[in-house]
Amino acid sequence: MSGTSVDGIDVAIAKITGQGSRLAAKTVAFSEIPFQNGIREQVLAVSDAVVPTAAISQTHYLLGQVFAEALVIATREAGLDLAELDLVGCHGQTVYHQGESVPLCGRPVSSTMQLGEAACIAQASGSPVVSDFRAGDIASGGQGAPIVPYVDYMLLRHNTLNRVALNIGGIANLTALPAGSPASDVIAFDTGPGNMVMDQIASAISDGVHRFDRDGRMALSGLPDENLLRGLLADSWYARPPPKSTGRERYGPHFVGPLLELGLPPARLMATAAALTVRTIIGALERFVKPEMGLDELLVSGGGWRNPALIGPLRANLPKVRVRGTDELGIATDAKEALAIAVIAYETFHQRPANLPSATGASRAATLGRITWP
Repeated sequence: MSGTSVDGIDVAIAKITGQGSRLAAKTVAFSEIPFQNGIREQVLAVSDAVVPTAAISQTHYLLGQVFAEALVIATREAGLDLAELDLVGCHGQTVYHQGESVPLCGRPVSSTMQLGEAACIAQASGSPVVSDFRAGDIASGGQGAPIVPYVDYMLLRHNTLNRVALNIGGIANLTALPAGSPASDVIAFDTGPGNMVMDQIASAISDGVHRFDRDGRMALSGLPDENLLRGLLADSWYARPPPKSTGRERYGPHFVGPLLELGLPPARLMATAAALTVRTIIGALERFVKPEMGLDELLVSGGGWRNPALIGPLRANLPKVRVRGTDELGIATDAKEALAIAVIAYETFHQRPANLPSATGASRAATLGRITWP
């Protein structure tokens, strides 16, 4: 899995068995492999940008090679042999995502694009590879995102506790799991920026030396600009009911550039970006989750779990809610999304649907992904 922060590749090696209510998934090993110099810049150059088709094609195969190398490295680090792998799932790198349809040649068209040629991975690993997960949902009328609610439901639902699974990656997304309810009652959607805005600010003010605000130190050393924050929160997208999804097309350089031009002290700007993430998450819970269910536990995963500038305010705003990392339930916070890709690949290989129409707006449950054989 390589997310919207474009900071590297997460590789989860998992043992998965069963199906339906008996499906079980355990992470055997996990590796975080950073992109080598130049690759991140190449990915960003073709993300939500007007570029030659050659650049997209070349980056697609470049990432296929890079993902294959990451798999080899992670397998070696785990003390395993490639021949022990039965199946590989690769989400790919999203360079464009447009879940809501727009007119094109007189037709409404939604689209998404993840780069990383699966054939490169299949040849390197000797295993079948499942990729292109979002297309099946979009073809069924859904937004193709968020992609993890099915896995959240399978692995994190509880008979007596109302839980929300919150992943804070580049984008923040949540899955509301009412106690003892069927999958059709699940509510899931993107809430807004996760780490993406903060990461871009950190990179810009450090001339690329730092890719993120480690331990939230800069954000914690400043106070948010409340006037700026009010303006950012006025975006009508936040009040739009789900299903909804977003990404770099909303929170990329065209969003961050004007913020940098305001000339705010770096700590104040970073604190404002952190507050934007927190308040959009809290706002989403208040608007769309609490009217439908109580909230007993907030289960957090993703890089944002390690940022006190996010988790501290979330706890303060949810005093009656138990806020904890998914690692307490046996799912490593950093590995959760990569594990989710493994589970979806497993379901696809067995020809079983792995989307939740209640989350994406799809007209039906759909099998996600296509299989590339070595």
